[in-house]
Amino acid sequence: MISILIAILATLGAIFVLLAGVGILRMPDTYLRMAVTTKAATLGVGLLLVSAAVYFNDLSTTTRVLAIIVFILLTAPVGAHLMGRASYIVGNKLWEKSVMDDLKGKYRKSAVKEEKPAEPDSEEGPAIPKD
Repeated sequence: MISILIAILATLGAIFVLLAGVGILRMPDTYLRMAVTTKAATLGVGLLLVSAAVYFNDLSTTTRVLAIIVFILLTAPVGAHLMGRASYIVGNKLWEKSVMDDLKGKYRKSAVKEEKPAEPDSEEGPAIPKD
């Protein structure tokens, strides 16, 4: 019975990781690629790690697996958000069929594309608003 559960978890994890790889190839722009990859890969790796914890059936292995899963759940969305934000500021275009641009007008892209960085006490101010 345990071997069937391990096989199901590992297979589902591998399928989600495969779908994340397919998502990189099939999605039309950077932002959709990051969203699909982050969600599918996080779920896939989590399922693979849970199957490893069930397979080894040891407290130390299970504790490590849970720590890794929590770390992945905390860092993957933050990393994807930061990469998406940097991609937007640099000027990567949205997909032409995108309906809405929530960040339009929030960043001055001209200040980012300058050759030299703006001086700290210049009249232009920062390119990214402080929250």
